[in-house]
Amino acid sequence: MVQRQCRAMTSQSVSGKTTLSSRLAKQIKVTKTKATTAKQELWDIEDLHSVAATTAPRYFSPVQTRKQRQVNTLPKSNLPAKKARQDEVSKTSKIKIGTATIIKCELVPPNETMLELKVEEAAAVKTEQDFPNANWLQHLENIRLMRCEKPAPVDTLGCHQCADQNANEKTQRFHKLVALMLSSQTKDETTFEAMKRLKAQTLTPASIQGMPAVELERLLHPVSFYKNKAKYLKQTSQILVDKYNEDIPDNIQELLKLPGVGPKMAHICMATAWNKITGIGVDTHVHRIANRLAWLKKSTKEPEQTRVQLESWLPRPLWSEVNHLLVGFGQTICTPVRPNCSECLNRHICPASASVLAKKK
Repeated sequence: MVQRQCRAMTSQSVSGKTTLSSRLAKQIKVTKTKATTAKQELWDIEDLHSVAATTAPRYFSPVQTRKQRQVNTLPKSNLPAKKARQDEVSKTSKIKIGTATIIKCELVPPNETMLELKVEEAAAVKTEQDFPNANWLQHLENIRLMRCEKPAPVDTLGCHQCADQNANEKTQRFHKLVALMLSSQTKDETTFEAMKRLKAQTLTPASIQGMPAVELERLLHPVSFYKNKAKYLKQTSQILVDKYNEDIPDNIQELLKLPGVGPKMAHICMATAWNKITGIGVDTHVHRIANRLAWLKKSTKEPEQTRVQLESWLPRPLWSEVNHLLVGFGQTICTPVRPNCSECLNRHICPASASVLAKKK
């Protein structure tokens, strides 16, 4: 009786053991199949407490901690292989002199491209020694503030405001060129009124070409040197009709070849008519203020000399605003005669203000 019971229990245990093994084998096989078909989500052993309540199966990584696995998955180093590094080290030699050890190694050949780049970068960066006046940027910021608070005639009556907005672009460019030719040594108000009279007669190169000289002079008066300017206008109009289909040249070189057109007019014309910055337009106002603020390494007597010096150090992105900014400033505060230094924000850092204020006292 007892033997039969033992045999039954043994057979049950054996059969139970076999059943468990087969079940485990099947589970491992299913797990491998799933791993090959889809990537299972991997959880860290540290996250066990947070996922214990979930019913979905989770797989943990007890072998490596999260920190270890993150270190192991870092991108591979770009350093050369160990053998290559050893070869580089072998090229060095150690020389002992007393207690000191001198390591002698091969020089790295210079990269010409990098050297050229460094030279260009060094040349592009300007130091305080490159600027004639260390306070130039503060001067500029103060002038911007003063111009915002106090409008000037150039803002509403300047050459850029003289073109007929209803005309086509080609005609508008011609109007801007004519206004610039008339503006030399003439107030903006006078130039603006003369342009109104010309536009009333249909202002085009062809109309100026066919207009009698006496009639043109009458329309220009009282512009300064109106007779000479009438002559230049007729000559320029003839060139534009013959060579440019009544348009104006789109480059500084050909603009300067037109009768009566100087560097100031040409650079401002390129900016206002063609939206191209080719240089700084320096008139009497810019010339005077640049000298007063000591923005020049050497004082100048001619506007063209001032332009050359300004362009040698003033950052190019500022070229477009210098003329309009300083002309308005010269019309309102830094006037040719009796400048209003007491109202100027630069009075304490302007080299010329001390003498002007001393004379007023």
